[in-house]
Amino acid sequence: MNEQQPTDGNAWPSPASAWYAAIILMMANTLAFVDRQALALLVQPIKEDLQVSDTAMSLLYGLSFTLFYVAVGLPVAWLADRSNRRNIVVASITVWSAMTAICGVARTFPTLFLARIGVGAGEGGFSPAAYSMLSDYFPKDRLPAAMGVYQMGIYLGGAGALLLGGLVSSVIPPGEIIELPVLGATKGWHLVFLALGLPGLLLAALMMTVPEPKRIGVRVGEGSASVGELLMHVRQHLSAYVGIGLGFALMILVGNGTGAWIPAFLERSYGWDTAQIGRSYGLVVISCGTGGALLGGFVASALRRRGHDRANLVTAMFGFCALIPTTVLFPLMPTPELSLVLIGLMNFFAGFNFGGGLAALQELTPNRMRALVSAGYLLTINLIGAALGPTAVALVTDYWFADPNRLAEAISLTCAVASPLSVLMLVIGMRGYSRAITPALQDVRHAQEAGDDAIA
Repeated sequence: MNEQQPTDGNAWPSPASAWYAAIILMMANTLAFVDRQALALLVQPIKEDLQVSDTAMSLLYGLSFTLFYVAVGLPVAWLADRSNRRNIVVASITVWSAMTAICGVARTFPTLFLARIGVGAGEGGFSPAAYSMLSDYFPKDRLPAAMGVYQMGIYLGGAGALLLGGLVSSVIPPGEIIELPVLGATKGWHLVFLALGLPGLLLAALMMTVPEPKRIGVRVGEGSASVGELLMHVRQHLSAYVGIGLGFALMILVGNGTGAWIPAFLERSYGWDTAQIGRSYGLVVISCGTGGALLGGFVASALRRRGHDRANLVTAMFGFCALIPTTVLFPLMPTPELSLVLIGLMNFFAGFNFGGGLAALQELTPNRMRALVSAGYLLTINLIGAALGPTAVALVTDYWFADPNRLAEAISLTCAVASPLSVLMLVIGMRGYSRAITPALQDVRHAQEAGDDAIA
């Protein structure tokens, strides 16, 4: 099948419409990541206020969010393969934004834990529907670039939370109490969550201006894939799905494990306060992370247009390998400035991976099962990456070293194990990916050559 022109009678949407959708979805992804990094920035003041351990805070960052993210993700993805994906995205934005604001009124650890579960439930339906929509807005050679733009939201959201959290903290310190109408006595850290939750309700309304794209590659009258068809397809390409899924899950374990604890690390190792961390770390994330995500997606697209069949994962592999030294060494630097340089490189190379990696996953998967496969991928990366990453670091700190001041060594040790394993898994995924896509691409080229001969 010609990659640029669908054979089912549906034309690709116009570039303007496609990029508008990608930008709005990127803005939604930005909001989705705002609350995660906000919690990381506020680890120390929340921990002191609620009188809990590092391990408890890691459960608040990872497990609470992942529980309902996982529970909601699969059924909503099943629905996304059968109904209007735009409306699912709108509902998801509304729910997680409201629950983020509720985090701002939580006064106890159990209440904050439940609010975080609600945030996860809202976000659980978002990414599978968003991935599927982008795959119907962009042809395969442009999809990595679009995915790169979408994934910029991770870093814009993380940086936005840091910068806004740092700004609020410079005016009202996280531990300071102020009196608010209706809410009464409110700590400074509560205000950060309240400020970050409300804009999502406006974005949900803006998302209604994005049209639901027609499903490319689905013939008229063709229904959604059954569970049996899905399992058969995944079994045929098991090494590709397992390798890509576990490779990215381990990379995200490193990303979430470091991202959750970098603010606390900067405070414990170098004595920085919350406002200083928000300003400095936020600028690093927004410049390096977004730059890496944008460049990686466009590099993968450019290589793909030049005929490199494995461009999507070759691009990701470059970033995976670069993460090994940067993640292991940044906590061990003698000065905060040197540490931030390596943290910047880490964010750049982590972002560099996403566009091609996500495009490879969509390319492997027929349209009728993309949302469900995406949900399976998100299930994997959230159970391993989002839930275990922050907790792995905390467990090493609390039980291996039994000293919260050795957080830097705990981060380095966790990365020294997980980063090389992620490369190994991606190598396995690349082999399966090559076996899956090479015959199809050869068929496309033969068909194009036959058409050119006929014209001649």
